[in-house]
Amino acid sequence: MLGLLRLYDYAEISAETQGVVTRETIQRAFHATEEGFASIVSELWQEIPNLATVGTCCLVGVIYQNTLFVASLGDSRVVLGKKGNGGGLSAIQLSTEHNANNEDIRWELKDLHPDDQQIVVFRHGVWRVKGIIQVSRSIGDMYMKRPEFNKEPISQKFRIAEPMKRPLMSATPTILAHPLHPNDSFLIFASDGLWEHLTNEKAVEIVHNHPRAGSAKRLIKAALHEAARKREMRYSDLRKIDKKVRRHFHDDITVIVVFLNHDLISRGHYNSTTQDSQVSIRSALEH
Repeated sequence: MLGLLRLYDYAEISAETQGVVTRETIQRAFHATEEGFASIVSELWQEIPNLATVGTCCLVGVIYQNTLFVASLGDSRVVLGKKGNGGGLSAIQLSTEHNANNEDIRWELKDLHPDDQQIVVFRHGVWRVKGIIQVSRSIGDMYMKRPEFNKEPISQKFRIAEPMKRPLMSATPTILAHPLHPNDSFLIFASDGLWEHLTNEKAVEIVHNHPRAGSAKRLIKAALHEAARKREMRYSDLRKIDKKVRRHFHDDITVIVVFLNHDLISRGHYNSTTQDSQVSIRSALEH
């Protein structure tokens, strides 16, 4: 899942710092979001215990003083389409993916849990934290972070047999700062369902070679065509499958494409309510 944020209490944190955006203010917003959700899980533990097993990836982009800050948890991804001198575009990935299938993430987990030989387990064809979940960072998933939520009455499949000495997952984002340049054209924010079927380069090519309107829908359609091809079936037949069953054919997909207006950015007027800014948003459930 892609957490398309309005981060919990971000406006309040921003006000405290007079609107100044730093890595610290973004990290504080993530922390407040995590703590806010943990409070809800605690309050509803007796009524809805499985809320402790709910979590989401989170991908955030904030522009401040001509700098793009990208903060990420989980395996969603943001890719920049950057104009070259010859008129073409290059694809530049601006986010880190916290997925146990990445060797670097497995080493990170092993370093954080040196006394746990089963911190990552290869199961059902992929590496997973404790053999359960692929991502190592998220908002939520309290059953993997706090022992008081890793017990009955949540389902047995979510419970860890051995005592939880420390959180098995983290809500601390990886944050990248990218100084914006006039040849930075657009940004593609998308959940891993898109990137399973499209390369960074292919996604940038699709956006670049078509009208801006409908860019997000166009990317999802291209990914679904590729998912159908891999299953040796027709796209039209894939579309007919009930959405509750279709998860077995492709992961959920959410896409936002943001086209950068450098005149507005340089004047400090770039925000989500600017009339001249252009954003294309689409989720697979709407397609």
